[in-house]
Amino acid sequence: MPEQWRQTLQHFRDPRLWWVFLLGCSSGFPWVVIGSNLNGWLKDAGVGRAEIGLLGSVFTMYAINFMWAPLLDRVKLPLFGRLGQRRGWILFCQAAMLLCLITMTTLKPSEQLFMTGLVALLVAIFSATQDIAIDAFRIDQFNDNERHLYPLAAAMGIVGWWTGYSWPGALSFNMADSIGWHNVVWLMVAVNALLIVFTLTVREPVVDREALQARAAKDYSHVGGFTRWLLVTVVEPFRDFFRRNGIQVALTLMAFIFLFKIGEAFLGRMSIVFYKEVGFSNEQIGNYSKMFGWFVTVAFTLLGSVINARFGVIKGLMIGGLAMAASNLMFAWIAVAGPEVWLLLLTLVVDNFTTAFSTVAFVAFLTALTGRAFSATQYAMLASLGNLSRTTLASSSGYLVDWLGSWERFFIVTTLMVIPSLVMLWMLREKLEKASNQ
Repeated sequence: MPEQWRQTLQHFRDPRLWWVFLLGCSSGFPWVVIGSNLNGWLKDAGVGRAEIGLLGSVFTMYAINFMWAPLLDRVKLPLFGRLGQRRGWILFCQAAMLLCLITMTTLKPSEQLFMTGLVALLVAIFSATQDIAIDAFRIDQFNDNERHLYPLAAAMGIVGWWTGYSWPGALSFNMADSIGWHNVVWLMVAVNALLIVFTLTVREPVVDREALQARAAKDYSHVGGFTRWLLVTVVEPFRDFFRRNGIQVALTLMAFIFLFKIGEAFLGRMSIVFYKEVGFSNEQIGNYSKMFGWFVTVAFTLLGSVINARFGVIKGLMIGGLAMAASNLMFAWIAVAGPEVWLLLLTLVVDNFTTAFSTVAFVAFLTALTGRAFSATQYAMLASLGNLSRTTLASSSGYLVDWLGSWERFFIVTTLMVIPSLVMLWMLREKLEKASNQ
């Protein structure tokens, strides 16, 4: 093995990367609770595709969490704050989600669809808030002179996310038929409790955030009291981002971030419904979509992180974007061929290759654009743009399937959605490389 590759791999000994992994598990877990688990529960309860797709609008919280992200940079929670700025907020959100899950065990979705949606909304709010703190935790762990670790940290966060999403998801679908969805939710309560233990295990990052914020506050010395605090908290993070990148480049970056994963979002929102309508069982979905998908994702994510660390994130974004288009066409093939296990496995390999390369590069890219004084707010703003297309627009995915009249047409349309972002990436690659310092 060449020496440069060996040195890159040795960075995985850094305990900070493993802390990122543990909190990544906490980030991925709520998505399976109010995503594939809830979709499977609703489908088995007889709820229609359009309602299932519309209920996915609760994921809008991930697209607008930048609106309250400044609080996580500036407000220290009573009691929970003793763990530190980042861990305190994470633990608070996990405790709130635990109460929501316990409430969910008392509901019957087919008869109480509104209440089910309301609890899912609360989980989404606390989960989206938790994501702000977890992303900031990852960013704060590494200094500006450790940018070569950004792809590796992104990879460990992604592997953690998929672990928190896939393993509980596999457990849920494997046991849903035998113990029922209500008992599955109780299993998710136990998983949530384990994630709280993870939060108590990791170490709070040491940063000079308060000093940097105090320096930024000098620009607002002409005002005082609460007004000054509010301007530094709410206005300065966004002003700092545009000042560092320039208005034209900043707007270009924001447009690219919004468009990049829109096709993948439409596919992901309907994937469980698609699997069940094609003819795959709950057990097959659990074993292949969740467990097999996890192993493939982990392998490609770690490989993608090393490649991105060596060659830069822009090439990783292009590879990932091309793979996204290919994976959507693979799902169209399944729609024609039916529930063929070998085809599902091949499709999952391609689809998880997409996730690995595109998401590692995407997260590392956003991290490089984030300032140290307001890491929670600025990363949340950028990530929210990506989530905006993935959540708000993708909530109409069920209606789109019904309107197009076939799954084949749906997946072809989602393939075409990838093209604009790839064209933009190619045309603006030099600006993007400069902005991300790659």
